Amino acid sequence: MGYNKPVNGKNLILFDIDGTLISPGGAGTRSLDMAFHELLGIRNAFRDIPMAGKTDIQIIKEGLGAHGISNPDGKVEKIRDLYLDYLGREIDNPRKSLKPGIKEILDLLREMKMPVGLLTGNLETGARIKLDSFGLNEYFLDGAFGSDDEDRDRLLPIALKKFAAKGFAFTAGECIIVGDTPRDVKCAKIHGARCVAVASGPYPKEDLLRTDADMVFDSLEDISAFMDFLGY
Repeated sequence: MGYNKPVNGKNLILFDIDGTLISPGGAGTRSLDMAFHELLGIRNAFRDIPMAGKTDIQIIKEGLGAHGISNPDGKVEKIRDLYLDYLGREIDNPRKSLKPGIKEILDLLREMKMPVGLLTGNLETGARIKLDSFGLNEYFLDGAFGSDDEDRDRLLPIALKKFAAKGFAFTAGECIIVGDTPRDVKCAKIHGARCVAVASGPYPKEDLLRTDADMVFDSLEDISAFMDFLGY
């Protein structure tokens, strides 16, 4: 990937995926609905279940609970595997899109030889499926995923350990999490990290301004302002 020790900065930047980097065009919800229908015969299982900012395993468990289904025989794992199978097909859809400014920002950070990672509720396999459909996997050295822990608030320390194992030692205070939901802000702040909130997902800017985010953008299309916040 061409990463070296960072020359120009001391921050580890960790991006959320859905609503921040990309819009998958509803592929995730469709894939979960199809998995529930195949295994349990339930249609539109997630119609009334909000998903933004949650981990995939958390969402699956909420879906099972909403329909009065327990998990004595590994239903979570079965749904997970079916979901990933469907996602590999559903991600190729005409509604998916790359969020404004993302490619340009990632190119700039790569030129600066800055390590860039992920902090996402997606299962790692699902995250890579989504990013691969946009040619973005190569930008992200590592990250923490919903498959590492179903509690998003525990993901930052996991990301730090993974980067340290690759020779990039950062403290939580040197991390900047970029996301589009209040949960992204919370999972940063409880560890003393900074957070950029972007109103490019389901939450309007007014809601994000009421969080503890260090900066709130309408989108990352204002590349100069984003890079100024990072200090580069």
